[in-house]
Amino acid sequence: MDILFDIWGFFVSIWDNFYYSVIYDNRYKFIIEGLCNTIIIAFFAVLLGIIIGIFVAIVRNYHDKTNKLKILDKLVKLYVNVIRGTPVILQLMIIYYVIFRSVDINIVIVGILAFGINSGAYVSEIIRAGINSIDKGQMEAGYSLGFTYSKVMKYILMPQAIKNILPALGNEFITLLKETSVGAYIGIIELTKASDIIASRTYDYFFPLIIIALIYLVMTLGLSKLVNIMEVKLNND
Repeated sequence: MDILFDIWGFFVSIWDNFYYSVIYDNRYKFIIEGLCNTIIIAFFAVLLGIIIGIFVAIVRNYHDKTNKLKILDKLVKLYVNVIRGTPVILQLMIIYYVIFRSVDINIVIVGILAFGINSGAYVSEIIRAGINSIDKGQMEAGYSLGFTYSKVMKYILMPQAIKNILPALGNEFITLLKETSVGAYIGIIELTKASDIIASRTYDYFFPLIIIALIYLVMTLGLSKLVNIMEVKLNND
C-alpha cells in the first residue's frame, strides 16, 4: 500500500511541476508564440533562400558557360564564401545590431532576412550542383534548336535540376528550422527563447526544455518523412 501511495505521490509531483511550468499563468502561450515564429521564419527564409540561390546559381553557371558577367560572378562568389565561412549567429547579430540598428523593424522580419540570406548561399550551391549534374549535351541540343541561354535554362535544365535537388532542398529546410533557435540571441521569441522565458519565471528548466525538444523532434521527423516520400516518388517517376 505504501508503494502505491509513493507512486501516486510521484505522479502528482510531476503533474504539479508540469502544471506550474507550462499551464499556470498561461505560460504555454509562450510556446505557441515561439512555435508560430519558428515556422514563419523558417518558411519565408527558405523561400528567400531559394530566390537568392537560383539567382546566384544562374549567374555563376552563365559566367562558366559564356565567360560574361565577370564582376557579378565575383560578387556572388564573395557572397557565398563570406556567408558559408561565418557563423549564422554572427550574421544575425550584424544584421540586427549593425544594419538595422537605427531602423524600427519587426524582429521576425530581421530573422527572415538573416536566415534567408544565409540559406541562399547554401541553396545556390545545391542548385548549381543540380544544374551541373545535367548532361552537357542537353544544353547543346537546346542551342541547336535555336534556344537562347535563358530558354535552355528555363525549359530544359532548370526543371530537371529542380527535380534532382528537391530532397536536398527539403533537408535544407529541416536544417534551417533548427537553426532558427539562435534567433533567441537577438530577442526573437522562437521555441528556444520561449523555454528560456518560462524557465526564468519558474526556475525549472526540465519541462520547458523537454517540451521544446519534443516539438523540434516531431517537426524534424515529420519533415524528414515527407522528404523521404518525395525522394521515393521522384525516383519512381
